[in-house]
Amino acid sequence: MANPLIRLQQLGQSPWHDNIRRQLLTSGTLKKMVDDGDITGLTSNPTIFEQAIGNSTDYDQDVNRLAREGKTAEQIFDALAIDDIRNAADAFAPVFERTGGNDGYVSIEVMPRLARDTQATIQEARRLWSAVNRQNLMVKIPATAQGVPAIEQSIADGLNINVTLIFSLKRYEEVMDAYLRGLIRRLENGQKIDRTASVASFFVSRVDTLTDKLLDDKIASGAEKKDLLQSLKGKAAIANAKLAYQDFRRKFSTEAFAGLKNHGARLQRPLWASTSTKNPAYPDLYYVEALVGPDSVDTMPPATLQAYKDHGNPEVRIDKNVDDARRVMDQLADVGIMMDEVTKKLEVDGVASFAKSFDSLIAVVEKRRQETLEAGKPVAPKAVRKARKQASAKKTARRPAKKATRKKPKKPKKAMKSAAKGKARRARASRKPAVKRARKIGSRRVKRRAARRK
Repeated sequence: MANPLIRLQQLGQSPWHDNIRRQLLTSGTLKKMVDDGDITGLTSNPTIFEQAIGNSTDYDQDVNRLAREGKTAEQIFDALAIDDIRNAADAFAPVFERTGGNDGYVSIEVMPRLARDTQATIQEARRLWSAVNRQNLMVKIPATAQGVPAIEQSIADGLNINVTLIFSLKRYEEVMDAYLRGLIRRLENGQKIDRTASVASFFVSRVDTLTDKLLDDKIASGAEKKDLLQSLKGKAAIANAKLAYQDFRRKFSTEAFAGLKNHGARLQRPLWASTSTKNPAYPDLYYVEALVGPDSVDTMPPATLQAYKDHGNPEVRIDKNVDDARRVMDQLADVGIMMDEVTKKLEVDGVASFAKSFDSLIAVVEKRRQETLEAGKPVAPKAVRKARKQASAKKTARRPAKKATRKKPKKPKKAMKSAAKGKARRARASRKPAVKRARKIGSRRVKRRAARRK
């Protein structure tokens, strides 16, 4: 039986691997997957790196070395990630060359904490592009309101951009326009556009995860149209993606893009992300199978990729039953579930989730950095430590034992004065008899001397 992943490519869809870790690179596993034709690109994100670094010892040697060099936790992670991405890009270089730059890309994401800062995102994208220094790199920028102008500028700069965390059709429209404006600016500056590539990552299964919860809440509350509510479960995500694909076809079929295409402009392909099935009630390839279509990408995590290779059934389905997709959106609105509100929440939650993963990742690296520094502190040889311990023991043994003294409690000042006066009176009283005796003895001696003189 033919490899379903290769059949996908024959239908015009590129299967990418949504995963990266050091062992995947060093063991030769990634190279074999590329050589076998299973995958034609790779994506990464903060959550993937968190799992790769936090749940393995693959990076310990480099973490230790960089810690001893005085690097911070963020600098250590940056070095690890860039090294992995650079090596992955080298593994996909043959695909990049074979397809004339249409495929073979590897993605690295700007720090999630910059998602609301346009200028910082632009600077970080440039830095990563320069640091990795590979033609088949894509820098991932979140499709937030602040991210859209950063996307336009990065395209104008000639960077390859993977626009990530797209949920709504409205935002997707803004992303495509930003890509086209970036190409136009580049042309106006007399620069080539035939080597600038981009994909727009439209997230899928998370849409159903939230929409299904809202539907279940309405069913549990006893809302009307229970049967309709139940029938809409598991429908929103695929409908949303199908309508996005229609927008893609419309946007890149215009005369405006045709003029750019004459200068070598590439399509900004839609990339289906988050295509693993979150709900066990749905088939394991539920989203992958529904979204097969030409001029698109599907990035799959390891389990989904393996499942598709095992029992995938490639067939172009994404442009079928589009009217049904529109009907689903209308029905959701009729029962009070507005997709604009759903996708807005998903964008906010997506940025927060990646930021949390990044912070957790940095905490893991910081812990290992501290352990390395603690382990590297100078320690005296064992013989020296033993000699010091024995000398300390002898010195302690030679010291005379201190007598235990019982401290008298302090008295108040008035009591102390009174006691002093009493002591003086007693001393004077004790001296009186002695004085009298001395005077008596002295008187006798004087009388005797006087008698002798006579």
